[in-house]
Amino acid sequence: MMTPLIISVFVVGYLCIAFENVLKVNKAALALLMCVGCWVLFAVGGFVDHVELSHAIERNLGEAGTTLFFLMGAMTIVEIVDQHGGFNFVRDTIKCQSKRKLLWRMAFMTAILSAVLDNLTTSIVMIMILRKLVDSREDRLIYAAMVIISANSGGAFSPIGDVTTIMLWNGKMISALGVIMEIIIPSFVSFIVPCLILQYSLHGRHEVAKKYSDTATTEVTRSRRRIVFGIGVGGLCLVPVFHTVTNLPPFVGILCVLAILWVVTDVFYRDREEHDTMAKRVTNMLSRIDITTILFFLGILMAVGVLAEIGVLHDLGVWLDQSTKSIGAMQHYVVTGAIGILSSIVDNVPLVAGAMKMYAISTPAEVALNPALADFAKDGIFWQLLAYCAGVGGSMLIIGSAAGVTVMGMEHITFGWYLRKVTFVAFVGYIAGLACYWLQNILLFHGHFAI
Repeated sequence: MMTPLIISVFVVGYLCIAFENVLKVNKAALALLMCVGCWVLFAVGGFVDHVELSHAIERNLGEAGTTLFFLMGAMTIVEIVDQHGGFNFVRDTIKCQSKRKLLWRMAFMTAILSAVLDNLTTSIVMIMILRKLVDSREDRLIYAAMVIISANSGGAFSPIGDVTTIMLWNGKMISALGVIMEIIIPSFVSFIVPCLILQYSLHGRHEVAKKYSDTATTEVTRSRRRIVFGIGVGGLCLVPVFHTVTNLPPFVGILCVLAILWVVTDVFYRDREEHDTMAKRVTNMLSRIDITTILFFLGILMAVGVLAEIGVLHDLGVWLDQSTKSIGAMQHYVVTGAIGILSSIVDNVPLVAGAMKMYAISTPAEVALNPALADFAKDGIFWQLLAYCAGVGGSMLIIGSAAGVTVMGMEHITFGWYLRKVTFVAFVGYIAGLACYWLQNILLFHGHFAI
């Protein structure tokens, strides 16, 4: 009885968030209310005893906390580097007067950076730069939407570009070289196609005189600017290495970078007064963090956690698998394609985790006995499709990915606007990438890699 009620609360809460601009109620408040409602029903529904309930809350809060602290740390680091003029060279590289040319430059830069850093951090960086380049609110929304699509596409072909690819990489389902070699072209197609369409929403040229002068950073010496940039961006690049070496969650690496940057900047400004506005201290940057976005993210992740706890996501995956067995060779495309679409509605992490538990990775010995299991071996078609679909599929709705939620908060994009203007465009790119992967596996030998 309680399971349908929990699902109903989630659906109603989700619809309220979708129509935030109509209800005129902040999405963070709606997400938190939905989260509390789901957990209350879970607690009184007799699903678990009070001991297991505490464990479930701690488990889901811990998983959500890793994302939230990562987000807070990354936003603060990016803000510090930006305030010291560290991203000026990126801005100068992509800036141009043509609105359409700027869209293409920003799309490619975002995709490349998201593969090196991650889609969440890259989205924050690019939105900070975008604010300096585009004054028009209407145009900036188009660019911001393209940032979301490109960041998710770029993160899908990198083993460190998205939380889900990191999960699959750590689980030995994919290898670094395998996912890059076979997913990079479909991933690029998945953002190039939307860029081709969205460019027609932009006309003319930007104003010659822009408002992105460097007056805010004239007090920062070149050496300090380079040091801050090196520690900030270099540290972000090394977070995946830190994670691989220590097996600690990525947010620990982010907090390490933030702590080092905090110490260094405090040393820089130790001769200035604590409240000197020209002293770009971390304590000043922390006040710029959008707590509304953090709380919204908390509500969404914790509410989805209830669906995972009651087994809805797992049961949905099992049903999907059983109902598509008759399709034959195309089953993997249908199952992973559906997971990708679902990942635009709910968080892709529990979906991928559920898929990893539904299917066991095939060993070479098992494949030798049953060649049909090759699709579930390391770098098999199923796992690579899962990496692509779970990453790129989140672009179809603005709350379908960490990048989307972050940009939504930073640029105050409404769910309805994104649904009307971008969802179909992102879907076309998603399908185009899937078709590209299918052609690759028909025309090219599907090899296996071992890095």
